[in-house]
Amino acid sequence: MSRNAELARLIRDRAGDEPPEYGLILGSGLGHLAAAVEGVAIPYSDLPGFPHAGVSGHVPQLVVGRLDGRRVAVLGGRAHYYESGRADVMRLPLEVLKALGCDRLILTNAAGSLRADMPPGSLMLLSDHIAFAGTNPLIGEASEARFVPMTDAHDPAIRAGLKAAAKAEGIALPEGVYCWFSGPSFETPAEIRAARVLGADAVGMSTVPEVILARFLGLRCAAVSVITNMGAGLSDESISHEHTKAMAPLGAAKLERILRRFLGQGA
Repeated sequence: MSRNAELARLIRDRAGDEPPEYGLILGSGLGHLAAAVEGVAIPYSDLPGFPHAGVSGHVPQLVVGRLDGRRVAVLGGRAHYYESGRADVMRLPLEVLKALGCDRLILTNAAGSLRADMPPGSLMLLSDHIAFAGTNPLIGEASEARFVPMTDAHDPAIRAGLKAAAKAEGIALPEGVYCWFSGPSFETPAEIRAARVLGADAVGMSTVPEVILARFLGLRCAAVSVITNMGAGLSDESISHEHTKAMAPLGAAKLERILRRFLGQGA
């Protein structure tokens, strides 16, 4: 039995056999969303091979259960490229979601804004992304499946459902392009200017590798950024990880409302 199948069996033994309709990956400062799920929490340490999220603000556990009537599997923390130098560090958790029968994925992250109309505390729905970090999680994959088309990588139908949920909640959810920097250092003002020239609307250190892996695995996906700061050089605020964690709850409360409306409306 493959490692993916063994882990899926372990999870089913604890959380039941019903396949999750959606997987969710929670970003920095957003882990509390998992607490709203009525189900079973499994620490990553109980799942051999799962990354032990090494960034404060992440909760390294898988929660499987129901949220507003829908079966979900929530990854309360993610590992990042900058922690190990491995862009494919989230491959196993996504493969396990697939093995559980999940075919749709929603990712969240904390991001820096490049737009004056998206200040800290606002949200951005990703319409596309730029892999500025210069690597790819499929490097080393031997099969021909590595040549993944990325047009509409951010699924139009899921995005439409999230926008409808946001509208119903009276919450602004502008779309924009997310630019992935490797981290862990924050971007320089010159890099922020370069990202704007390239067409980016927000910057961050995650999500893009997972979207590439999700498409490789056949998962439909969408992603939402919680804006925690303006990009370097665009304001007088001091950018730090502590600042990110402090600001994330401002947008996270709105994001939770959107996600619960989205799931509750049977999207």
